[in-house]
Amino acid sequence: MRASALKDDVSFLLARANALSLSAGHAALAPFNLRVRSYSILALVADDIRPSQRDIAEHLRLDPSQVVSLIDDLQTRGLVKRDPDPTDRRTNVVVMTDEGRELFRSAHDAVRAAERDLHSHLSPDQRERLSELLLLVAFPD
Repeated sequence: MRASALKDDVSFLLARANALSLSAGHAALAPFNLRVRSYSILALVADDIRPSQRDIAEHLRLDPSQVVSLIDDLQTRGLVKRDPDPTDRRTNVVVMTDEGRELFRSAHDAVRAAERDLHSHLSPDQRERLSELLLLVAFPD
């Protein structure tokens, strides 16, 4: 089926690559009781940028109600907390806890290993080029 009529359909190829990547990511994150979306939120708050829930929703292209639910779960587990935004008291920012930071480091290593396995058929130059092109697609501005 590899040489099907869809081989020139960039959207299909991106969707299939995404499905393969999500499957590998979910498998790598299962020991940490995380899914890719929850991991993505941890990754966004790992650098202490203190994003709002709305910022997270916009960046991940998710409905804000989905993000609230994901953050609720992470907060219940003690991995993140919500703090008032010092510049807008109507807004909360999401902050990683020490426990979240520790879990994220281990989960991050597992995700990177899964990614290396998934893309093992690519040369280092091909993988770098793929990353460059995906960045252009994902962040065109």
